[in-house]
Amino acid sequence: MKEITVEELLNLKDAVVIDIRSPIEFEDGMIPGAINVPLFTNEERQVIGTIYKQEGQAAAKWKAMEFVSPKIPDLLKTIKSHQSDGELVIHCWRGGMRSKAVVTFLEFAGIYAWRLVGGYKAYRHHILEEIPTWIPEKAVVIHGMTGVGKTEVLKVLKKKGYPVLDLEAMAGHRGSIFGTIGLGEGHNQKTFDSLLYKGLTEIRGSEYSIVEAESKRIGKAVQPEKLMDVKFNGLNIYIHSSLEQRVKHLVSEYVMPYEQEPWYDEKISLGIEKVLKRVRDTEIRKTLVEALDQKNYHELISVLLEHYYDPRYDHARQDYIGAFFDIYADNPEDAAEKIDFKLRELSFLPKFETNSRV
Repeated sequence: MKEITVEELLNLKDAVVIDIRSPIEFEDGMIPGAINVPLFTNEERQVIGTIYKQEGQAAAKWKAMEFVSPKIPDLLKTIKSHQSDGELVIHCWRGGMRSKAVVTFLEFAGIYAWRLVGGYKAYRHHILEEIPTWIPEKAVVIHGMTGVGKTEVLKVLKKKGYPVLDLEAMAGHRGSIFGTIGLGEGHNQKTFDSLLYKGLTEIRGSEYSIVEAESKRIGKAVQPEKLMDVKFNGLNIYIHSSLEQRVKHLVSEYVMPYEQEPWYDEKISLGIEKVLKRVRDTEIRKTLVEALDQKNYHELISVLLEHYYDPRYDHARQDYIGAFFDIYADNPEDAAEKIDFKLRELSFLPKFETNSRV
């Protein structure tokens, strides 16, 4: 049986990772790019676990065999369909019986695959050890009030070849009360860590990274202490944009793509309920409630920015002790161009080749 370690897997350029854990295990945390071909359903896994606790290992193994036997042809066919894409690597939770059984079935069928030693557990242990050592020692931190388009700025800079870490994308959250709109429920810590590790591998060799000035917690995920320390001591670029432009940008990002969705009004209402608990001014509370009732999202966003988000952002800025440079821009594209110019002036040059003409 061919075996491969996590370190060897991460150095493979054409690996096709097949995760045979149940869907609920896969959703809880996965190797980025892995394909879920579950050996057991969530319910079957639960049944096997119960039998193991109540009747012992032998009875649990027998039940597992009963569940798996009818599935073997389809299971192998599904895995075989990915054979031409690269080296097949099979893994389960800790490289135990499930992955051994599947690799054995594959070998009988003339399909040769690697078994990941230690499974997903070994992968997670490895990346948590590696992440702090891979974080560049310098950071360029992008600041700006809510709505200036910091995420769009990062995307443009990445296309230009700059070493960008898009932490909001890794967290599946935009860092505000309405941060998951259009993004599902946000990523948990395991998914965030995996995507951060992947992002760090993509900028490996760079002396610095470009990141957004997020608080330590983004949605469900928490950033590593090392990354926060580097950010607090980094070079800071503050984007300034008019309130009108920021409202326009947020309407185009949070409202227009989703306002016809059946879940939208309830999601906005729940978010406003959280805001109202923190707003003491009676008039502002009244204005927010009226704008929500009338679905006047332009007015709602304008009031939120001026009286809720902006004061909190100014306070958060005080945590950063590095030098600040101000950028005045009409839109995110304009801001990205001006930041590009400033970074080159400060000798923070693009580090990676890019085919983009941006």
